[in-house]
Amino acid sequence: MTDPRTTVVVITHNRRDELLRTLGRLAALPERPPVIVTDNGSTDGTAEAVARLHPEVTLLTPGRNLGAVGRNLAARRVRTPYMAFCDDDSWWEPGSPAYGADLLDRYERLVAVTARIVVEPDGREDPIVAELRHSPVRGPDWLPGPALGSFLAAATVLRTDAFLAAGGFSERLWLGGEEELLATDLATQGWWLAYVEDMTVHHAPSPARDPTLRRVHGLRNTLWFCWLRRPVLPALRRTWELARTVPRDRASLRAFGLALAGLPWVLRERRVVPPAVEARLGALAEAQRTSTARRYVG
Repeated sequence: MTDPRTTVVVITHNRRDELLRTLGRLAALPERPPVIVTDNGSTDGTAEAVARLHPEVTLLTPGRNLGAVGRNLAARRVRTPYMAFCDDDSWWEPGSPAYGADLLDRYERLVAVTARIVVEPDGREDPIVAELRHSPVRGPDWLPGPALGSFLAAATVLRTDAFLAAGGFSERLWLGGEEELLATDLATQGWWLAYVEDMTVHHAPSPARDPTLRRVHGLRNTLWFCWLRRPVLPALRRTWELARTVPRDRASLRAFGLALAGLPWVLRERRVVPPAVEARLGALAEAQRTSTARRYVG
């Protein structure tokens, strides 16, 4: 069941063992997709291990940690119409990349399909899945699943050309909620995103992560996104909601400080979305306020 339509793109940083496990899983997929790995400046022998154990993988070594922009680097090397993003501690279930490609073949205004995420080793659904499944965003009847306002880069198949035309992930945002800005820009161009129940990604969360830094970047990027794309009143409401609810600690203070420091850039690059796209973003307000899966803690 080889399938020439989709390339798997992975970014990694100092997670050699997790990445090697993921590459083993990807190599066993019946679709036999090409795989491109961007090693974001690892110092644990990741690049050497990949070159030795998985010579079939295209390995990119920019020499520094590019964050999500490492996916941009890989996307420029993709020669298939679709990409399946994957993290170094996650892997696609057999058949899912091909099913995602089938849907993108079928629906010409569908730009990305996000899969159900199963957390290993116990096989439970990630809490975010319920929010995807019950997305309040209204979409056209032809969508193959609930319409989404954004996507999860570790569990999404999307169109290569559309990703590149939209500019990929922002260098400024680096990593942490970086998908929201790109998804909104794609929506502004007329694309739709959907959650698809019949696709699955497995995630075995790596212990090699800094939850506090992830929170700082996620909060900063959320604030930047609001003021880059949303009208003034919704941006003010979201900013106030975050200021009122996030932990009152150094990490939150740092995130707000970084967001404020970037204000000149944000105002220079600000492009308010059209009303139809703002309606999608506004529909997510209540879900964002009550989410237990996406909280700025850690």
